[in-house]
Amino acid sequence: MSMAERCSRFAESRDKALELFACKGFGQVGMRELATYLGLTPGSLYHHYPSKQHLLLDLIEEFYEELLATLERIEQTPRSRRGNLQRLIRAHLELYREMPWHFRLVERDSSCLNDDQQLRVRQLREQYERQLLLMLGRPRRLSPGALQAAGHAIAILLNSAPRWLAQQALEPGERDELLENLLTGAIERVLAAKPSLQVALA
Repeated sequence: MSMAERCSRFAESRDKALELFACKGFGQVGMRELATYLGLTPGSLYHHYPSKQHLLLDLIEEFYEELLATLERIEQTPRSRRGNLQRLIRAHLELYREMPWHFRLVERDSSCLNDDQQLRVRQLREQYERQLLLMLGRPRRLSPGALQAAGHAIAILLNSAPRWLAQQALEPGERDELLENLLTGAIERVLAAKPSLQVALA
């Protein structure tokens, strides 16, 4: 088997591991079960990842790298703040359709990582949140702590919104339009926060 074939096969295994973790719960899956599910020997799996936490970190890093790449693509054709916000919302909705398991895994299982791994995830998340604020034109009248909290709040809105209407009987276009309207209003309110809200946001 060529190196390219090996890499392709292992990428498929990672995708299957992601789905298993997202469906069953990271804490409910052992290394032996994971190896069996992937059609690998435990030794082969340990060769690539010393622990399942290392695999989880790899999948979460992939998620944030894709988010940052999405922001970079939007920034290459800058528009007004409102134009950027609309493109940002649409890009997040599209990314959710492409990577639903990643969104679920990051939200639910990040706390299963060790301290050093959680620090790495926090660094990636904060980098993403800073980029969001820079793209949207961060409010200058907020304190540094309130700015950080605003970026975090906006990220939570963007990344949780695709699930809000998942159980509603809506056409995809209707769902996206409603979510875009909800998110636009909520995020514009955050960006327009008055100095008196600094304490509430911090």
